[in-house]
Amino acid sequence: MMWLFAVLVVLAMGGVAMIASGRGGSMPPAYDDRPDVVLPTDRPIGAQDLRTVRFPLALRGYRMSDVDAVLARLATELEDRAERSDPPSEPSDPADPSGSSGEPSRD
Repeated sequence: MMWLFAVLVVLAMGGVAMIASGRGGSMPPAYDDRPDVVLPTDRPIGAQDLRTVRFPLALRGYRMSDVDAVLARLATELEDRAERSDPPSEPSDPADPSGSSGEPSRD
């Protein structure tokens, strides 16, 4: 009985040595199996898009790179919207408390 145990140990050690030397084949290439964050690419992000976005979970919460990418895109889109909606402001004369430019109105 003891010799059977010894043979099993030797076979196990031989198998480990064979795999460690690379004769057991290699592992298949790793691939990213996380779901993508689904956001529209053909239009700006809307409020409903933000309500429905779901981030894939990581070991200790959400993947920081996914959240950072969405926040960066959202910040850029908000800046673009602000630039398009804000007309260029005319500088006012600080010496004129009424806020008029001193020019006669053209009514």
